[in-house]
Amino acid sequence: MAMEDPDRKTEVVLLACGSFNPITNMHLRLFELAKDYFHETGKYKVIKGIISPVGDAYKKKGLISANHRVTMAKLATKNSDWVEVDDWESCQSEWLETLKVLRYHHQKLLSADVTNSLQDAVPVTKLGRKRKQQPNRHEPIKKKNQSPVVKSVPQVKLLCGSDMLESFGIPNLWKLEDITEIVEKHGLVCISRAGNNVQKFIYESDILWKHKNNIHLVEEWITNDISSTKIRRALRRGQSIRYLVPDVVRAYIEKNELYSPESEDRNAGVVLAPLQKHASDSKNSQALNN
Repeated sequence: MAMEDPDRKTEVVLLACGSFNPITNMHLRLFELAKDYFHETGKYKVIKGIISPVGDAYKKKGLISANHRVTMAKLATKNSDWVEVDDWESCQSEWLETLKVLRYHHQKLLSADVTNSLQDAVPVTKLGRKRKQQPNRHEPIKKKNQSPVVKSVPQVKLLCGSDMLESFGIPNLWKLEDITEIVEKHGLVCISRAGNNVQKFIYESDILWKHKNNIHLVEEWITNDISSTKIRRALRRGQSIRYLVPDVVRAYIEKNELYSPESEDRNAGVVLAPLQKHASDSKNSQALNN
């Protein structure tokens, strides 16, 4: 049986966007489940996972400061050799659509790829040594085992739970053209519970059905019902969250006395940023059309 050529596998970067309020063991499990799924296909190689916490301008009820949420995510991934935290999105003064975050990371990979290609093309000369005169020294020297195949830029895929996928159906939460570009140009990796109705949701959406080959559904057989909402509820009630979040995160929460009834009321009554923005966009377009 022929050995699988690792260079022929499509490289994938998994990007998870969300509140991470706080980050939980379930968030971290999503990455592991997705990585296992891709590697088991034999067609993909996951090279990196990125956690991108949303900025404060998202205005979600109970959302504590991005500074704390980013710090907790960094603590949680400190020992990971492939999942990292990126604070670009959280540092923005305005709320950003998920598509813009995907584009940013795709562009970052493109730039890195161009830089690496240039570095490979420029010969490195050691200073302070005289070169020996060599015949035909201007002829290009072929690298050993040089592959004629140009390596493609890794694909950035959006990693999410079934709740995010199903939120595509909430009016004014997502722009139709954003959903289209996400599933068409990038792709989704959706972790869903066995027996979940995600497939039915995809079937009932023309856009998702059209690009269903770019939506990877990963069934989570070892069910895990941990959520940030439940963690915050336990903390408000003075209950233990040990073994539900990484120990370093639990210690940080305790030290900084995060998540209280007061913090849960933050942004109460405030319209969520995407709903606000997309509702005003549709009003503006209606005004233009009238």
